[in-house]
Amino acid sequence: MFSFFSMIDADLITDRLALRPWAPGEVAAALEGARPVHWAEDFPAEGDRVIVGLFAEHPAWLGQYGHRQIIERDSGLVVGSIGLFWPPGDGVLEIGYGIVPSRQGRGYAPEATRALTEYAFTAPGVRTVYANVELPNPSSIRVLEKAGFQQAGTDPERNTVRYCATPPAQR
Repeated sequence: MFSFFSMIDADLITDRLALRPWAPGEVAAALEGARPVHWAEDFPAEGDRVIVGLFAEHPAWLGQYGHRQIIERDSGLVVGSIGLFWPPGDGVLEIGYGIVPSRQGRGYAPEATRALTEYAFTAPGVRTVYANVELPNPSSIRVLEKAGFQQAGTDPERNTVRYCATPPAQR
């Protein structure tokens, strides 16, 4: 099942990336505005800081199927974050992701999204992974499409579109 990545000590490894769970010291650094040397110069982005700020309220997000840093394997730098908003509700799980501006346009977001989505399907009872995207964000829509997600509906009131992925056996 893990045709394009392997798992080593809780890291998900793809061709170019490592998806590593947040360490407590990294959470503290992000909250305090510290700059560890293994972070890209523009990490964390605002969205990363928001998510890290919610970890205390949602400790399950730091579990096995939770949030991870996206590490560029060639440089060893953290260039973004990706996460599953655990636990699933009725077999459905939300994913969110972000790559810092200095590393955008390299295909990292779809690569990380494919890997974490496939990993999500190894969790008991998870049958759908979804993301809601604002319609004026075509870059994020392209990420999901490249990661194999399918459009599942729109919410005109919120100006969003939902994209979903299911395990290969359900497609």
